[in-house]
Formats: sequence, structure tokens, C-alpha cells
Amino acid sequence: MAIGRSRDFAALLDELIDEDARNAGGSPATLHSLDYLSVAEELHSGRINFTDRRAEAEYGMHQSAPPRRRADQAKTVKTEPPVAMPLATDPDEIARELGLGRTTDPKVLDRLRRDFAFRNHPDRVPAHLRANAMTRMQVANMLIDEAKRGKIKPQGAGEARA
Repeated sequence: MAIGRSRDFAALLDELIDEDARNAGGSPATLHSLDYLSVAEELHSGRINFTDRRAEAEYGMHQSAPPRRRADQAKTVKTEPPVAMPLATDPDEIARELGLGRTTDPKVLDRLRRDFAFRNHPDRVPAHLRANAMTRMQVANMLIDEAKRGKIKPQGAGEARA
């Protein structure tokens, strides 16, 4: 390693690795240094042309042949799934769906919250239903919090909200 020379950190590391390999009895490692700024400059220069069409072509070139379909699969017609409609955001309706009013046990209420979130979380529904799902989650969380504070009393049947 030469002392007093002006060099960048990557070159210094390359020299240290080579020196370590020589001391261990091996041959110097051949590393290619990568200057991030020059790569970023090249990407932003506009000289690299990468379009969606080119990406699809490159992707297609590296794909294997599509699997052969059986005769009975070829006859089936793909249909679009039915468009889901928004669910109710009425607090009484959500309280009935949650089953509130049957218990005030915090562990059971936490389980109800998790189960409801699993079925209704905005990240788990189609994009057009996310606002509705967010509202449903907010109402359900509010109802469960009220139940934990004792504002919703256990009942056999009838209205769940106080």
C-alpha cells in the first residue's frame, strides 16, 4: 500500500483486500469498483433508453414456454369476478357484525378486533373499496374501545350500542 498517494476510499479498500490476500498466500482479488455517482449520472443523462415495451420484450425473451393446457382447461371461459359492493358503515350494523354486547372481556374484544381487521382492513380489499374499509375499521375500533371502557354493556339481544 503506497503512502502519501491521493486515492478514493474504494481504491484504498481494494489495496487492503489485495494486501490481505497476498499475506494469506493467495492471489490478489480482482474487484471492479463501482462509482455510484457516475452510474446515477449515466441513468439521468437520457442516454439509457428503457421503455415499458423494451422491458416486456426483455422479460419475454427470458421466459420459458408457457405450460401446455389440458383440453378441459382450454374449454373453460374466464369470467371477470363480480364487482364487490361497499359494506355497511352504520355503527349498529358493525356492532352486530362484531358481536358486541355479548362480552366485555378485553381478550375477547381484542380477538374480535383482530378478526374484523383480517376481514376488512383497507390493505386487504380492492382499491375501489379502500375508503369504505377504512371507515369500517375506524367505526369498529371506536366500538371496541367503547366496549372496553364499559360504555357497551353485555346484552342478550337487541341493540348493542349504549
